[in-house]
Amino acid sequence: MLTKYLIKAGEYHDSVTLMEIAQKLSKFPGVHDAAVVMATEANKAILREAELLLPEIEAATPNDLVVVVQAETDEAAEQALELAQAHLAQRPRAVAPRLGFQPRSIRAAVRGNPQSNLAVISVAGPYAAAEAWEALKSGLHVFLFSDNVPIEDEIALKEYAAEHGLLMMGPGCGTAIINGVALGFANVVPRGPVGVVAAAGTGLQEVSTLLAKMGAGIQQAIGTGGRDLKDKVGGIMMLEGLKALQSDVETGVLLLVSKSPSPAIARRVLDQVKKNTKPTIVCFLGSDPAPIAAAGAIPARTLQEAAYLAAGEVEGYEGASADEEIEREIVDLQAQAAKLRQRLRGEQRYLRGLFSGGTLTSEALVVWKDILGGVYSNVALEPDLKLKDTARCVRNCALDLGEEEFTVGRPHPMIDNDLRIRRLMQEAADAEVAVIVLDVVLGYGAHPDPASELGPAIRRAREQAAGQGRDLIVVASVTGTREDPQELDRQVRTLEDAGAIICDSNAAAARLAGFVVAA
Repeated sequence: MLTKYLIKAGEYHDSVTLMEIAQKLSKFPGVHDAAVVMATEANKAILREAELLLPEIEAATPNDLVVVVQAETDEAAEQALELAQAHLAQRPRAVAPRLGFQPRSIRAAVRGNPQSNLAVISVAGPYAAAEAWEALKSGLHVFLFSDNVPIEDEIALKEYAAEHGLLMMGPGCGTAIINGVALGFANVVPRGPVGVVAAAGTGLQEVSTLLAKMGAGIQQAIGTGGRDLKDKVGGIMMLEGLKALQSDVETGVLLLVSKSPSPAIARRVLDQVKKNTKPTIVCFLGSDPAPIAAAGAIPARTLQEAAYLAAGEVEGYEGASADEEIEREIVDLQAQAAKLRQRLRGEQRYLRGLFSGGTLTSEALVVWKDILGGVYSNVALEPDLKLKDTARCVRNCALDLGEEEFTVGRPHPMIDNDLRIRRLMQEAADAEVAVIVLDVVLGYGAHPDPASELGPAIRRAREQAAGQGRDLIVVASVTGTREDPQELDRQVRTLEDAGAIICDSNAAAARLAGFVVAA
């Protein structure tokens, strides 16, 4: 195999464009592997593992675009690079106008559509704050999908929004459901009495889809962005969203979701919870439940438990209690794990979690702390469990592949499966690995058919292990509903046909994997 490269110094293209070009190159005749990424340190590490990192690429800067192909012949490699050059040189095609009025700015859009009250913004991080300011000063609520926005800009935007009675969802807000309309990565769920405020995109998706499966619907689901409950930001939007839902007559049950917040900010949020009598479930993953209970709220240790508890507060709900359901499930999972463990060799004693959702990673870490005592991760809260080199997993390990270190210069893993498939094959080659855990997240904005790519990769990984005389257990959960564009049942069937074991929730998948390696 020959490896050839192209470096475009200081050239920027959006991550979806890079993904599309990489996919075209990978399918080009004679090309074995290809990558089109910004030359960040994380991307260089991925190229190194794939044996695509040449010395010239090692010297490139994070502002440089790298195209690298591995091909059977020099001619195939050159033709693939020429194809990449041609695609990169293309100007974005203008969308055929469907309306007579095509605004060139948010301010012009508001003038032409004065009834509008919300702006959805998804632009490169350096330009996002300016667009958000224009939207807020035009009197619009903002859903800011963009990440890589300085935290100082976030604070200023949110303070202005709070002072003017506006919602500033984001930056880095992945999911919201406002008046029944899904924004960003969100799922098709029914309307109902549950109101959610979440500093967690996939956490919001997980609880809303689990609620849907229990017959409980969402009135409003307000995302805040993942940094909202940090000390610097102060929980500004969590508080504003909570106040809005407390005063909303259509919202009967409140649910707050976040990774473990700052204790001071948690107290501030819980003080606001005390001011209202609506049943409020609080899932601050990894936090002490005592202060939550003392504030009159109902603490939940996992997203799964939070969904059960919220459903239990909905008038007319006839299902079993959270404790009953989870206890029954644990017994079943322990029995299943005992059978799976018999398929493993003695040296297979570790699990590896490869997650696209940050909150789903955190939920798994909470589950595994109880079962295994701790798991290494790039998002571990404990300093001694913080993974030193994200290119190499050690012992029991979980990666949040949606963290900014992995997504600068490449699409989010909920859109593009390339990075996760590469890591799947890497971890499957480790003779000490017993179980690999995956989350598969459906809904608007996500990959249109993730199982069509993950399924064959799971099959290859298991065949690779079998060729070395090992069985490899792959456990997955699918966050979604039957009404989602990707069709939940079809995704589950495809993954099961590839040999994956599918659990009903992310927490259940984490428990099953933990029970397998705990003995």
